[in-house]
Amino acid sequence: MNEEIRLFLEGVFSTNELNRLPEIFGGDRIFSSPLIGVSCGDDFIFGKFKEIIAPEHLTPSEMWTQNGLPHHKNLAERLRIVSIVFPYVSRIREEGEKNKENVPPEIYCVARNFASPFMDAVLGEIVRFIQKKGYRAISGMKSGAFQILTKKAPFRIYSNWSERHVAFASGLGTFSLHEGLITEAGCNIRLASVITDAPLEMTPRLGDEPYSNCLHFADGTCVSCMVKCPAGAITQEGHDKHKCLLYGRKVGEEMQARSLKSLLKPHHRTVNGETRISYPVGCALCQFGVPCTDKNPTHLEQEAG
Repeated sequence: MNEEIRLFLEGVFSTNELNRLPEIFGGDRIFSSPLIGVSCGDDFIFGKFKEIIAPEHLTPSEMWTQNGLPHHKNLAERLRIVSIVFPYVSRIREEGEKNKENVPPEIYCVARNFASPFMDAVLGEIVRFIQKKGYRAISGMKSGAFQILTKKAPFRIYSNWSERHVAFASGLGTFSLHEGLITEAGCNIRLASVITDAPLEMTPRLGDEPYSNCLHFADGTCVSCMVKCPAGAITQEGHDKHKCLLYGRKVGEEMQARSLKSLLKPHHRTVNGETRISYPVGCALCQFGVPCTDKNPTHLEQEAG
């Protein structure tokens, strides 16, 4: 069934009109072909996420039952989490690499903004596809149980269902100095997932080392993302989410001030229990023109060795 899901997603990515830039930017695709990985609900790592991220982070079983689905014997080991990688197309990545401004190129900002409705559509399509096969499925990110949370002193922003960590659990990649996930399609991606009781085949992780795809942690040679960040949010000590968030707001204000304003789509999300409307455009300057933009760079090192 894994291959059926992959082929189904290929079809959605290629035919759904929401996966298209507006005509003013050529009307081409936003995302190329998806990657998928599958983890098991009883993987010990979901318990570790409560320590690494926050106690509020839900396990697959908790997300399942908080969405009103039944708890039964051996639920965790019966659940599968399908993580989906949405890689931006080469044109968007190339424009990002050529860009010399301290804000991302307009084509990326529009693509980032248009991505959310498409991702919502994909999650709805895949849930219905699995349900037609006779199984149950939910999207944690689109459910009422999903929350974005912030804490002060020190500032923290996180969710109770981290798509990056779910993708890591599903064997799709490892983290980087800038805290993005480096997959075989690189780090310039979006991520989403569904939880199901369909008996899918798991895609095991290569190991539990969280940074093995990042050249900085592999051999200390790369600080490209640190150099690319105009906010100074990335250092060798890690990623300052507060600085990143504030700079992302500046990017949003800049794009709103340009002719893009009429193109951007509103995005609704719940932060600390309060529904907010925003027009996200992202930043991602740390993901353009770096060794991990469109690939796992450690493979090149292994081949050279």
